[in-house]
Amino acid sequence: MTDSPTDEALSRILADDVSRHVGSFRYLSTDDSWEWSASVARIHGYEPGTVVPTTELVLRHKHPDDREDITTLLTSVRTTGEPFSSRHRIVDTRGTIRHVVVIGDRIVDEDGSVLGTSGFYLDLTDALEEDLRAAVDAAMSSLADARAVIEQAKGALMLAYTIPAERAFEILVWRSQETNVKLRSLAERLVHEISTTPGLLEEFRGRFDHLFLTVHERVRSGDPLPSD
Repeated sequence: MTDSPTDEALSRILADDVSRHVGSFRYLSTDDSWEWSASVARIHGYEPGTVVPTTELVLRHKHPDDREDITTLLTSVRTTGEPFSSRHRIVDTRGTIRHVVVIGDRIVDEDGSVLGTSGFYLDLTDALEEDLRAAVDAAMSSLADARAVIEQAKGALMLAYTIPAERAFEILVWRSQETNVKLRSLAERLVHEISTTPGLLEEFRGRFDHLFLTVHERVRSGDPLPSD
């Protein structure tokens, strides 16, 4: 099967420097160990492979005015493994203050025991450069058939994480690549589950985080969306 114009457009974006703004992490509570993707290392000012992240290092990079709140959040995450999201500042190795959103969901074993958490960092500091913006615009123009549902998914992310449209689309593209699920399928499933999950508004943030970070599993399982 050949790639569609949409797939080719998205591939060009993914081959570009979108990853400078979005990267993944994993934390295992059993041995208090962290893993950073290359992008998360760079967000903190490190070249990939030059540092082993630890809880101490993670906290050291938090802005002094945000560190106490993040320490409390990390303590909760390490003990309960509950889904979380946080918008705060970090200070990279050059002393530059960077504004980030960090989203995480629990990692569990086959018995449902919490092993840790995994998720992603979104760097909100720099505006998209013109060449990346052009690539995003080109991709969006080729998504005519899928645009409505993707716009809905973007809107949900913008609402949940208080981010601009470009960054919301960036997260969707990144998650599509990370999970190897087509962008349109991911957006359709996310919008469907947001609109049909009972009690979502009352428990909005935590449950939304969980839905977003696990929606690819329902896509992969092949479960059809219910007909209207």
